[in-house]
Amino acid sequence: MQNKITKPSRLLDEHGELIQKGYATSLLLEYRRKDVKYRKLRLKEWDYYLIYNDDIGFAITVGQSTTVVLISATFFDFKAATQTTQSIVKLLPKGKLYMPESSEVGDIKYRDAFVTLSIKHDGDNRVLNLKWKNYKDDFDLITSITLSDESTDSMVIATPFLQDKKAFYYNQKIIGMRASGKLLYKGVRYDFKNESSFGILDWGRGVWPYKTTWYWSAAQGTIEGHLFGFNFGYGFGDTTAATENMLFYDGLAYKLEDVFFIIPKDENNNYDYLKPWTIISSDNRVELEFLPILDRNVNLNAYLLSTNQHQVFGHFKGHIFLDVNKIITLDNFLGFAERVENKW
Repeated sequence: MQNKITKPSRLLDEHGELIQKGYATSLLLEYRRKDVKYRKLRLKEWDYYLIYNDDIGFAITVGQSTTVVLISATFFDFKAATQTTQSIVKLLPKGKLYMPESSEVGDIKYRDAFVTLSIKHDGDNRVLNLKWKNYKDDFDLITSITLSDESTDSMVIATPFLQDKKAFYYNQKIIGMRASGKLLYKGVRYDFKNESSFGILDWGRGVWPYKTTWYWSAAQGTIEGHLFGFNFGYGFGDTTAATENMLFYDGLAYKLEDVFFIIPKDENNNYDYLKPWTIISSDNRVELEFLPILDRNVNLNAYLLSTNQHQVFGHFKGHIFLDVNKIITLDNFLGFAERVENKW
């Protein structure tokens, strides 16, 4: 069953439980931090931006729980099949990071001795500025990127967790924003041009169990002059009411049922992330082969936080049925698929 939310309401009732469960294509539900009444120690809030073209990519994560603040930045070189990630984790910071209660308004600012970060939203554009001193080998990382042309529809989901009625996952993923700007690293300037560079926002607020494992995949670009992208995912709570699987074509969303990732394993039964994956859907509308080029593996243990991430970038090949009258053929379509184990 796919329950589409069509009427605005608050996200949580007076008991801190979801009022409506399901999916939407915009932020119809109002998240208010003060409505989280009984599980504040499990509250997690994050903004994750990914900007890329066929040559390079940049990702920034800003996240906080009641006890921890996380800032993480990654530079991808897809031609060289390399990535560099640096993270800062702070326990119980004196000045808590302000995370807006909506993706539609509000700014994020962070500053310490090494990192100066600003994410501003003026209603039409999102402007990301970062300076990370001594990011790697005494080189700074500096970015200034503008994201524009947000699609009409986005993926929004309000999901409960079976093990706790007061746990929830409220998430929006905006796929296919145009990106323009620059990135400076190791004396080289890299440019993002809006005709060939795109951005994703993963905006999440929720009360989560301490330990979770999820699967997520997204890609974006142009197909025969049309903007196309997708969002696939599972493991994010109880998806009985709805999944977060959607296709996007010229700014409009097309809902899918369940999607599954088939990740190859080696002779020791361990995941072999750099071998080809298969991604299929229960409604037979997705038939994709995923050909990896690099694995952004982050294995972090700090204070009360640990994460083992395999965010694998590569190219998608195959067919997606947009509807009964339209088939999208993908070949060498750049995106990512990931498996993540978190404790925080």
